[in-house]
Amino acid sequence: MLLSLTETSVMQFVGQYFLPFIRITAFFLAAPIFSSRIVSARVRVVLGFSISLLLIPLLPDLPLVDALSLATWIIVFQQLVIGLTFGFVFQVVFQVFVLAGQFVAMKMGLGFAQMNDPANGVSVTIISQFYLLTITLLFLTVNGHLLLIDFIVSSFSVIPISQQGLLSIQFNDVVALGGWMFAGALSIALPLLTSLLIVNIAFGIISRAAPQINIFAVGFPFTLVFGLFLVWVGMSDFITLFAKFTEQGFIYAEQMLRLK
Repeated sequence: MLLSLTETSVMQFVGQYFLPFIRITAFFLAAPIFSSRIVSARVRVVLGFSISLLLIPLLPDLPLVDALSLATWIIVFQQLVIGLTFGFVFQVVFQVFVLAGQFVAMKMGLGFAQMNDPANGVSVTIISQFYLLTITLLFLTVNGHLLLIDFIVSSFSVIPISQQGLLSIQFNDVVALGGWMFAGALSIALPLLTSLLIVNIAFGIISRAAPQINIFAVGFPFTLVFGLFLVWVGMSDFITLFAKFTEQGFIYAEQMLRLK
């Protein structure tokens, strides 16, 4: 028996399957861990499709839309923006630690020691890469990836699929995340920056008191070793910082998507 393909069935397929799939897949394109280059595009598509199939029975009745109408493409664009925005919020949380590592590495003199980041395809300092790997492992340990999936699923009950979907997002808060990222990175790196500043001031005094000493030959290795020691000492508080900024990231996401 051949499957009859009617206009109503196509409209129903677009409304019930395609539109939720767009939001979920867009989220995976921007969310941390899922957006990594290590995770292939096929895995993201299959994951988005699988979650869409499991989610559809839990969603309220979705509107029947014309597959080729302008209103449908507007809704598709809105679902794309909602998914990308939601994933971007948590991407900023990870970039807080990457930026903090950049601050510390520059002060230690490791700004030239960069390596390729396989997750994002860019070159970052070694300290930033170390922080990024640490926060990724911690995030997976506390099942943060499952919480991300739960949030994108919960967004459908708060921001239903309609032509007014973008009105529920606070884009001013999205822009303000940039300031929060720099402030958070500075708060993480500030103890190390202050300690290294004191060391540099001390070497400056030594160079004035004993000009015959080659301050560059002595100061650079000492600053490097002392900076690595401070990074090691600071790891004792890393879990607390991780919990703090991750919690703030979830709060910002709830506020922007009005999940609270």
